[in-house]
Amino acid sequence: MVDSTAHDDVRQSPAFERLVARRRRLVAWLTLGTLLPYYAFVFIAGFAPQVLATRLYPGSVITIGWPVGVMLILGTWVLTGIYIRRANCEFDQLTARIVAGGAK
Repeated sequence: MVDSTAHDDVRQSPAFERLVARRRRLVAWLTLGTLLPYYAFVFIAGFAPQVLATRLYPGSVITIGWPVGVMLILGTWVLTGIYIRRANCEFDQLTARIVAGGAK
């Protein structure tokens, strides 16, 4: 059985509160960085489709919408990579210190 006192001690530790606050702040920024471009893309597609339907250059069969869509997907991958890197390098170390009781 898990000791609830240990859980309460961890939850009340200032280091844990800092970890949670930092992670939430990062997640909020990354979420905005993902959702705002996607919503802008959908908004433009819905209300100004001629913008995304513009040809890349005269005679091109590819419109601006295609590379913009690809950039949205690649940008999401980059933001995911940023979270993974921060989680593995920073948050995991802080978590290990908190669990070990080293950061009070």
